[in-house]
Amino acid sequence: MLRLGNPRRRINIGLIGMTFVLSIFAGRLIQMQGLDSKVYEAAAVGQRTHTEEIPAKRGSITDVNGHGLAITVEARELSIDPSKVTPQTRAKWAALLAQQLGKSEQEIAAKLARTNTRYQRLATDVDPVVATRLQQAGVPALAAKKTYRRLYPAGDLAGSLIGFVGDEGAGLGGIEQARNTLLAGQDGEQRVETGRDGLRIPMTSSQHTAPVNGQDVRLTIDRDIQWAAQESIAEQVEKAGADSGTVIVMDVQSAQIIAMANAPELDLNNWRKAPASAYVNKAAADVFEPGSTNKVITAAAAIEAGAVTPDTVFQVPDRIRCADQVLRDAHPHKSESMTFRQAVAESSNVATIMAARKVGSERLYRMLKAFGFGSRPGGGVPSAEAGLLPDYKNWSGSQSCTVAYGQGVSVTALQMASVYQTIANGGVKIEPRIVAGTTDTSGRFVPAPPGKQTRVVSATTAKEITTMLESAVSAEGTGELAAIPGYRVAGKTGTANRYDAKLGRYEGYTASFVGFAPADKPRLVVLSVLQNPKNGHFGGQLAAPVFKDVMTFAIKSKKIPPTGSAAPPVRMRAGQ
Repeated sequence: MLRLGNPRRRINIGLIGMTFVLSIFAGRLIQMQGLDSKVYEAAAVGQRTHTEEIPAKRGSITDVNGHGLAITVEARELSIDPSKVTPQTRAKWAALLAQQLGKSEQEIAAKLARTNTRYQRLATDVDPVVATRLQQAGVPALAAKKTYRRLYPAGDLAGSLIGFVGDEGAGLGGIEQARNTLLAGQDGEQRVETGRDGLRIPMTSSQHTAPVNGQDVRLTIDRDIQWAAQESIAEQVEKAGADSGTVIVMDVQSAQIIAMANAPELDLNNWRKAPASAYVNKAAADVFEPGSTNKVITAAAAIEAGAVTPDTVFQVPDRIRCADQVLRDAHPHKSESMTFRQAVAESSNVATIMAARKVGSERLYRMLKAFGFGSRPGGGVPSAEAGLLPDYKNWSGSQSCTVAYGQGVSVTALQMASVYQTIANGGVKIEPRIVAGTTDTSGRFVPAPPGKQTRVVSATTAKEITTMLESAVSAEGTGELAAIPGYRVAGKTGTANRYDAKLGRYEGYTASFVGFAPADKPRLVVLSVLQNPKNGHFGGQLAAPVFKDVMTFAIKSKKIPPTGSAAPPVRMRAGQ
């Protein structure tokens, strides 16, 4: 007879097992809903929470009169969920999107075919009108995000000075880079809870941090004078077959830069297609040997030291020995008696060396330093370089002579314009300025502080040099083509051998002219430089006409009247 086991034992074992399993579930439930509830709640919120960046509007860059040179307008960033686009309609939507966004159908079709992702960016910087048109056309799962795009209404006007904004929204080059933090502002953000379809869940909380828009930067540049400067130098660069050219217009009394033109210039609306060399603001960054425009510093050192006067007479041959070198004037001539005034007007290298020897290398070096050579100019001009001024203790035998007439020392166009601003301003050097001011967070204009002032030479010395420079623009000087009818003009030509870093030797010339007007009541300094011209090479021949064109336009634009006075009679030649 079969005897069955006692079921109570099996039931007890089953109950014990069930109790054990249930206790595990209960413990886990207590852990999840009690002890770790906050952790899981936070994780759930994290999965639902979506953070959206709210872009700040970038500040504008304007000229001195508020005309926009770089502005920001509203735009849209378009994206799409490719999984929502059916294969049958893919070609249709690709054609429409490509046509409206200015892209190829192949590029758009490739993005729509990526159905393994739910997000594909189609385009940035889209005009809001175009974005609205596409949404109204019924493109499936098309999303438009508000953003901004940078526009440059004036194209290449002061292009390398202004710079541009890259794809990531940061300034690259020029003012855009130098003042990027101020212009960019600070982006805001918004945190919202969304479902699996990306739509916001109603009645859920959101956090919003408002963006802080960028501030505007107002330059000292005058749009009209900048345009005239660019047109004139571009035309002369082409005519002379030069590699490049530069023009600077500066206010004498404040050292504010009214124009800073380069040729060729960077077109800001097509900066991606331009070579990297076009990004450089040559007026502030390119370094060159100035040649005879540097003779005013030698003259200042000699007159300030009391070693010579404008009427001092030198017996000047057409060549002079310096150590192992024989240095010559630009044109051969018999030994003749020259006043120092005549020597500057006719740009005699030999007479300038004679005057420099009366001063000595140390004093000449200190005067070059005082005028700003070898130091980066202040004032916030982007990419401004210091040039090259070797210590006088390291000058070679011939260099102690060549520095006197502008060879063996290197400067930028900005530095040389500053030299003539100092002379025109009665011997007081002012740091050049490029930024007139900025707007604060409330939109109120805050003027930039004035440039630091330093007396370099006495007012008497500056006045005597001015009369010498006025003679240089007369019929007896090398700068006759810079003369402006009805105005008294002071200035100096420069023709220097050009060092070519690529070739590692001197090759070609640098032609320049720099001066100011009216000579007896200076208001504006204009400098023009042409690098490596092929059709002629003298500064009086090539650069002086650019000076005349730009200065004539600027004084008319600024409504600067002639003083009505005549140049005082001076002793030009030794026999007078």
